[in-house]
Amino acid sequence: MSGKSVYNLLQDNVSKPRFCKSLSSGETWSSKSVRIIPEEFVRSAPGAFEHRVVFSVRWGNSWQLWLQRDKNGLFMEEEDWDEFVSDNFLGPNDVLLFTHADTMFIEVQIYKQASYHLKEITSAPLQADPQAEVVTPMPQTSPPAPAPASTSGARQAGAHVNNPEQYLSNPSNPFFVKTLGKKIDVLYVSHLVTEKYGLQFGPHNSTMFYLLPNEKIEANTKIYGGCACFNGWAAICRKYKLKQGDAVVCELERSGAVVTAVRLHFPNE
Repeated sequence: MSGKSVYNLLQDNVSKPRFCKSLSSGETWSSKSVRIIPEEFVRSAPGAFEHRVVFSVRWGNSWQLWLQRDKNGLFMEEEDWDEFVSDNFLGPNDVLLFTHADTMFIEVQIYKQASYHLKEITSAPLQADPQAEVVTPMPQTSPPAPAPASTSGARQAGAHVNNPEQYLSNPSNPFFVKTLGKKIDVLYVSHLVTEKYGLQFGPHNSTMFYLLPNEKIEANTKIYGGCACFNGWAAICRKYKLKQGDAVVCELERSGAVVTAVRLHFPNE
């Protein structure tokens, strides 16, 4: 990887604080030195990063990571960081670009090394082999063409949900595709999705519903540091036998401007 490529990443849209991570000699993505959040980044947003952060990626998934501070700086908890690394199949030549979006929110862009330039991943990676991942060159802003639909009875992984709009009960409803990671305690709505659709949410602990083909399940909206999520997600994942890597199309139902329900669609069930 050339230093010029990383420099260009940092110089693009410098109005927002950002930093890059790539591996130095002898490091792995599990190294403690990789889990540190640069102090200058923390100082750029006083009070924004104290106890936890929420990472959002291009395809709408989010991860919550708890933070801990010691004499050497502010670190992401090892278990949470390792989950993010594992879910995204990070390789030794990958580059991560972290951009401060809002209090507690960080947008993460993942780049693969290709010849003498970097390519950004814009769909959920399915395996560690970079040749098998869907990537888009950095200058390109449009999403990659959808992959063909699976002909098997298995649910599709996030990068292979062909035309997720076809599953919506109302084409005008906001939606996102959730690809399951290791943790399934709550269903997060990423900061990117919230901004894209101008979403609003009820107060903390207000009632919402999961809408499924044959049932309606009551749950609660949770607001943590400005981040909206819904509880009851783990019970749904267990009941419908969802596993890591499965994809769910989450269609958001609103009353006025406020999200009151999530209609769940299982592609190719």
